[in-house]
Amino acid sequence: MERLLMQRGLSGEAREKFLRPVFDENHDPFLIHEMDKAVARIFSAIEKKEKIIIFSDYDADGIPGAVILHDFFKKIGYANFENYIPHRVLEGFGLNDAAIDGFAKDNAKLIITIDCGTANIAEAKNIKKLGMDLIIIDHHLPTLIDMKEILPTAVAVLNHKRAASAYPESILCASGLCYKLVQAFLQKHGAQFGVKAGWEKWLLDMVAVATVSDMVPMIGENRIFTKYGLTVLQKSPRPGLQKLLSIIKVNQKTITEDDVSFMISPRVNAASRMGVPTDAFRMLVETDAAQAGAYAEHLNKINDERKVVVAQIVKEIKKQWKQIDPEKKRKVLVTGNPDWRPSLLGLIASSLMDEHDGPVFLWGRGEGETLKGSCRADAASDVVALMRECAEHFTEYGGHAKSGGFAVKPDHVDTLRDALEAAYVKLAKPQSEKELAADAVLSIDDITGELTDAVSMLAPFGMDNPKPVFLFQRATPSDVKMFGKKKDHLKLEFKQSNGRMVSAIAFFSSPEKFSAHIEAGMPLSLYANLEKSFFLGRPEIRLRIVDIQ
Repeated sequence: MERLLMQRGLSGEAREKFLRPVFDENHDPFLIHEMDKAVARIFSAIEKKEKIIIFSDYDADGIPGAVILHDFFKKIGYANFENYIPHRVLEGFGLNDAAIDGFAKDNAKLIITIDCGTANIAEAKNIKKLGMDLIIIDHHLPTLIDMKEILPTAVAVLNHKRAASAYPESILCASGLCYKLVQAFLQKHGAQFGVKAGWEKWLLDMVAVATVSDMVPMIGENRIFTKYGLTVLQKSPRPGLQKLLSIIKVNQKTITEDDVSFMISPRVNAASRMGVPTDAFRMLVETDAAQAGAYAEHLNKINDERKVVVAQIVKEIKKQWKQIDPEKKRKVLVTGNPDWRPSLLGLIASSLMDEHDGPVFLWGRGEGETLKGSCRADAASDVVALMRECAEHFTEYGGHAKSGGFAVKPDHVDTLRDALEAAYVKLAKPQSEKELAADAVLSIDDITGELTDAVSMLAPFGMDNPKPVFLFQRATPSDVKMFGKKKDHLKLEFKQSNGRMVSAIAFFSSPEKFSAHIEAGMPLSLYANLEKSFFLGRPEIRLRIVDIQ
């Protein structure tokens, strides 16, 4: 533990705060630039009984944020508001003029965006022209023109990535910022609405879901929110969430960040990828158990359908790429099909990254003739830089260094592959030999409940606080087998000197996926995380395989 804490740069008071985060040490919400203006405008809208639109993104950050503001307005007894979540395919990301015109016709006076809006300069002008006000809650980088920050016209832009921000952190997700807005409003006006101090902590279940799902750094305030948010999730009275957890066999009382990341988030995101994003929102806010349960069953069903479609597309891509690049000379995998759903391609690009070991660009057809896609970068590249180098091939593009989206001109599809390959050769950083670093070297006998409990004090894990990786040298498995309904998961069994068996598992993997020869009785080098599983309610200390060499 001493070594793990030192590797994280933690000592003295910082170490104690990390291991035992105190909720009341989260920052004053009014330190967020223009928070006072946002609180004042919302209070004014309530006093005047104005219609408020909550416009949120359709992913597992925007939807939990929408739930936070929905529950807040319900709690203070304000009913003249509407949640609006745009359709991923029909409307795309961010504000759009068609929706804005509809809000104006419905006599809305205030629009609050969640997880979008910072880049909507033109749409913000349209909102003002139509006589409405705008509050933006977002964590995306502002637009820069000639190195000057350009912000939308709004009453308040709650974005801690602004140049003017004095907030101590700039790593919250949008739902985290929503929580800070509610916290600020109730600090100032909660007593007027009969809301007891601290009620807002019940909203931390949604903050935890969003923080884990959006993969923001799991340090500072995010760590506090997620740690306490997981505790709220374990007690959450939301009937839709309870039903979903029951369906996917996750014990609510022992829910972890892994359960959120691998079980809850995909089902929330499935709503926008496969159908209507409001279905996920309704599952989380519905108080009628039967109706909420129906939404949960629906989300699980379409997530299963999503898995089947993704598997089919992955199989097709591998077949295509084998024909396109039989000698495996190309670094950039670029392919598409008009029949593929653009909403699924980000997931698929991510899944192909490990095998391809280079950037992946995939396109499908959106509405009409538009060809839209997603891309993911390897360690040596920046997809936005690659697209900028080939800008003439795109009608639009954007994102972050490691992931992005684009729309490609139909008459440029045939030349896009060669253009991106040339851009990669020009821009990619040289890569040294890959080496997997271990936090510590252990023996199989070192795996105990005491050690597992100590390591769990570092949780919740995530970006900037990764799970420790332990190396077990010359570990000899007594058994190697595949498990699961489809026999698509790998399990290695190891025997401790006291006779106790320890399992090491890798989901959706097989012995062939590792460089080592894996066979019972043959020693190997195992890199793994240490975890406690509660599958089907049975606690089990086990290893999660990272690599086998």
